[in-house]
Amino acid sequence: MMLDQSGLPLQSDLWSHLTEIARPRDPYLAPEGHWYVQQYIRQQLTQWGQVETHEFVIQARTHTNLILNLPAQVGRETQPPILIAAHYDAVPGTPGADDNATGVAVLLELARAFAAEPARYPVRLVAVDLEEYGMLGSDRYAADLYAQKQSLRLMLSLEMLGYCDQMPGSQRYPAGLQWFYPDRGNFIGLIGNIPTLPDLIHLSRWMRTAGVPAEWLPAGMKGQLVQATRLSDHAPFWDRGYRAIMVTDTAFLRNPHYHQPSDRLETLDLTFLTGVCRGLIQGLQFL
Repeated sequence: MMLDQSGLPLQSDLWSHLTEIARPRDPYLAPEGHWYVQQYIRQQLTQWGQVETHEFVIQARTHTNLILNLPAQVGRETQPPILIAAHYDAVPGTPGADDNATGVAVLLELARAFAAEPARYPVRLVAVDLEEYGMLGSDRYAADLYAQKQSLRLMLSLEMLGYCDQMPGSQRYPAGLQWFYPDRGNFIGLIGNIPTLPDLIHLSRWMRTAGVPAEWLPAGMKGQLVQATRLSDHAPFWDRGYRAIMVTDTAFLRNPHYHQPSDRLETLDLTFLTGVCRGLIQGLQFL
């Protein structure tokens, strides 16, 4: 078992979350699983503070984003927050172990970490619904923040964090990018808009310190030049001018189980996932 630097069994805790979350949980076709996972997330976040809800209506049905706000270090409480989001829905017919049980599991461990040791900025953790239907939950939430003129230090979207392949040729790219990045799918990707460039460099360094190879890409024009960079909950924040980064194992560009019934727990690399979680804890602590 891999231990984090404080001696806590981080890998074991991540695995415990994954076994609860990885199940069919499409809100329409697997509503029992969807409700169960939503309640599990609420229960876990409630350990660290009051969980707020952000509700939005799609086709006369109310959906819910779950929110936990954690304070910054003493004296820095008024700083704009770092918003960290992960979607908890999954496409029909798949348990969604990588997509996106891994992101939610890391979100829950970030809550534990920053409740115990506050970061330099307030941290807002958001479990987002309906990503698989076109980032609807994050779009409604970003729209409300923008309308209220709320500022953010940074937004992070945790999108598939646990699939790693050491074989040459295991990593694919949108046309042209293959000349600049490695052909092994053994790294975590950090994709941000241009204003996040210093944060991309900072977080990639902390990932490598945690033992995880990291590659970063600044996406200009809100990702319009490379559409694959827009396929998660950061895109609605890009569109409204917020600094936002997607943290990802690159999804369908690496993982053959993407959106398939085979996206199961046994396909994940827990050592890789644990390193990603540790790198985020350390990198965000010193952002």
